[in-house]
Parts: sequence; structure tokens; C-alpha cells
Amino acid sequence: MGIGLGGWDDLARPARAAIRAAEIIIGGPRHLAALPDDVIGERRAWPSPFTDVFPMIQAWRGRPVVVLATGDPFWFGAGASLTHVVAPAEIRTWPQPSAFSLAAARLGWALQHVDCLSVHGRAMDDVVPYLADRARLLILSWDGDTPDALVAFLNERGFGDSIITVLGDLGSADEARESAAAKAWTPRAAAALNVIAVDCVAAPTAGVLGHAPGRAEGWFTRGGQITKREVRAVVLSLLAPAAGETLWDIGAGSGAIAIEWLLADRRNAAIAVEARADRAADIEAAAARLGAGRLVVQHHRADSALAGLGGRPEAIFIGGGLTTPGLIDACMARLAPRGRVVATSVTLEGEAVLLAAYERWGGRLRHIAVARSAPLGELTGWQPQRPIVIWSSADEQAHP
Repeated sequence: MGIGLGGWDDLARPARAAIRAAEIIIGGPRHLAALPDDVIGERRAWPSPFTDVFPMIQAWRGRPVVVLATGDPFWFGAGASLTHVVAPAEIRTWPQPSAFSLAAARLGWALQHVDCLSVHGRAMDDVVPYLADRARLLILSWDGDTPDALVAFLNERGFGDSIITVLGDLGSADEARESAAAKAWTPRAAAALNVIAVDCVAAPTAGVLGHAPGRAEGWFTRGGQITKREVRAVVLSLLAPAAGETLWDIGAGSGAIAIEWLLADRRNAAIAVEARADRAADIEAAAARLGAGRLVVQHHRADSALAGLGGRPEAIFIGGGLTTPGLIDACMARLAPRGRVVATSVTLEGEAVLLAAYERWGGRLRHIAVARSAPLGELTGWQPQRPIVIWSSADEQAHP
């Protein structure tokens, strides 16, 4: 049951009837306090941690139970979590307008053109992939201190000219609104329940991740092993990330492939396997910094990595450990239907492995040579990069 700050008066008649018929009503203190005294169901506060509610609800199966949540329970709400333990067919839902809908209505923004995000229990860095000139963001806050923290975050990243609007207690009689440019924002206490609107303006020097693969190396590492951006763009096109898919990045190095896979869609998952502990730590730091903190990093050698990985990924990239005996065959055996393996090598030994894989599994081989401009005395010349061989197991996808 979605219930806004307008409380009982905002609920439709069927929603009120369901609450009156409930034997047990679960909600936060604010939700429960909004109910009139003549609602006789037993009132239970949300447990801490939240997941403790799951066995409680399972134990009450067969009894009428109402779960109260803010706004739309299926948009950054409790609804989707409950479907893990209760079949959707056993649930009836009465949503209220979400905080995003209310905020967009107040601002006159077309919600379909807005990125709706949350930093409630999430890292502020999760906002990074969405920062771009002229982007519009609606962000659910963690608490009343979140707006000040977000303003500092934006100023540090060259978005100080962005217009910040904090909308507090949306839908209540105490609804409040404050706006200013990030660089002119003065620290202030906001309502505990607030949504932050950001009308983004990027300075000429601001770093913008963008949406295309093959981002500059400096986003991921200050030096060290990394698949160069020109090659990375080709590799990502062959891995072909689609919504909700999983990648295993074997011999991850800088982790750039896995991170860009995650940046392709917020529903994607990835596991990066790296033999060196220092590189594994660097991967975790880079992923968190770029809003891909959901990346799972495992410190393993390639020859022992697969044994500890569960599930069947849609894609596997092999960037290191390629000459490990049987690695490609083991990866091919673990793929999900429609799965694909992409592997690269800069060594002759690795090329021999990729040629054998091509002969056994088909697919396609590519040889890529890249040169970048560089000073040559007082002039400019070409600086060749190491040529690289790429093998893809499923080069030609089905076409409509």
C-alpha cells in the first residue's frame, strides 16, 4: 500500500477498505501514525534490518496483511523486495504518486526525459554516469544532509553552474522548495524526506563519462595494464552488453572492460577476476568512483577462477591468463545460451591459443594495429601501439 505524506485522506476507497480488513499492518512510525484510531488491525513497525520482515510475512501467509510504504512501492520501494518471498499473484498493490512523479509535476519536467536516481542507502558516486551537460536528474535523498553533500560533489566535478532544487515533504501541507546554483548554494538543513532536482550545466573542463564504450584510460587508471580505448571499444561491441546480462572479466587488469560493461546498463552485473591483489584493489576503487560499485572483484588466478564462479554468464572476456591450458574451453562450457567469449592477445603465444580456439569453435579473428600522434622532434609523427589479436566466438549475431 503506497501512502504519501497526505496520509489517510489521500487513499482511495478500495485502499482504505483493505487496511480496515487487515489483521496485521506493517509500516514505519509515520505510516502507522497516519491511520485513524478505528483501524483495528495489529500494527507492527518495520524491523531492523529490513530483511527481517521476510520470515515474518511468510509466517503470516493466508492472513490479510497490509504493508505500508511511501509513494509507489515498486519504484525504489519495498514492493519488489517482497516479491522475492511472496508470489506477485498473492499481492495486491495500491500505489500512490512516487516522489519522482510529484517532483516532476512541481517542476514541469517531462518525466520520461529525466534520470531518476537514489542515493538512499547508496553511494553518491552512483550519480557519476548520469552527469552531463543539459541532463536532468531527480535524486531521492538519504536524509536532510544529502543536498549539501550533493552540492559539494557537483562543485568538485565541474558542475557548479547546475541549478539545484530541493523539494521537501512532497504531498504534505508543509511542502517546501529551495533553489540555487550549486556554486552559490549555502549550507542549510533540508526536510528529512526530500528529493533533489539537478538541471545539469557542465563546465568546459568538467569530466563527462558519456555513454559510448572506449572511454579514456585516465578514467580507470593513472598508469599500468589496461586495454587501450580504441581496442576496448571494439571488444565491448563484440561482447554486446544487453540489459540484465552478466559478464565475467578474466585477468581484468584495470577492470575497464567490466566497468564499461556495467556502465552500459544499470541492470547489468559483472565479476572481475584479477590475480594481483594490488590491481584487484585498484579495480574496486575505480568501479566505485565511476558509479559501478556493484562490480564484484575476486582475487584469483585464471586457472582457479572458474571453479569458484557460480551461474552462467552471457559474456566472458579474457584479457589475462590466456595461455592457461584449457581456459577457453572451460569458458565456452560455462556460457549461457546465446553466450559469447571474446579474448585478446599481444603475444605470439597468445595468438597461437586464439588460432586454436578459432579452429575449434569458429567465430572470427581480428588483427588491430593502432597508432597515436606523438611529438617527433619539433614535428608530430605516429607512435604505434602494440598490435593486438581479438577472437570472438559469436561474431555474427542474429539479425531481424
